[in-house]
Amino acid sequence: MSNEIHSELIPVFQRIKNYLLKEIQNGTWKEGEAIPSEAALASKFQVSRMTVNRAVRELTSEQILNRIQGSGTYVAQQKYQATLVAIKSIAEEIRSRGHAHRSELHELIAVEANELLAQQFQAKVGFPLFHSLIVHFENDQAIQVEDRWVNAALAEDYLDQDFSHITPNEYLVAVAPLEGVDYSIEAVIPPKHIAEMLKISPREACLVLHRKTRSKNQIATIVTMWHPGSRYQFTGSF
Repeated sequence: MSNEIHSELIPVFQRIKNYLLKEIQNGTWKEGEAIPSEAALASKFQVSRMTVNRAVRELTSEQILNRIQGSGTYVAQQKYQATLVAIKSIAEEIRSRGHAHRSELHELIAVEANELLAQQFQAKVGFPLFHSLIVHFENDQAIQVEDRWVNAALAEDYLDQDFSHITPNEYLVAVAPLEGVDYSIEAVIPPKHIAEMLKISPREACLVLHRKTRSKNQIATIVTMWHPGSRYQFTGSF
């Protein structure tokens, strides 16, 4: 079957959707920019506005487009997705979307557990820990602040790692195989330093993932990951 005949079998509204998606992916219309009006699209494809409206309505429900009454239809800001089922490296997630990952290390130190941390790690006060604070970028846009505490006994070489080439998750999976995990998610207004690292307004809520992992019958890590609420979402399936 020729491409021309095959194309004719695709519903017109779907061809319009495909066209809009392709132009967005090609960068013809970037995030926040208006796409052509429904009247213009109807003229281009020689169809009714009702047909165009269906294509635009479906892309809006899929959060690709954003319709503003009395103003027009705009390319929505992308919300990057992360799965909750499998613990994956943020770098792996970003690369799986065909995007570029890089990170900035803000802190990497050895500390002794205070009373609160000792309680969380089910250990004694003074228990040796490592602390890292890293900002992860997707296509040069800050997408996550990773604030991590690590059981030093399970990851002795943590301070020697080059976290511009490997993520803490990738290193820890190798040295402290996962045996269990507890997590919770909440929407929180970030403290000033987190907002600054993510380059967002201090009034913008973040999606915050709190996660505790276990390995070799010990608490291995306790990590808090801050994500800009306007451009990130969590997904999962069972």
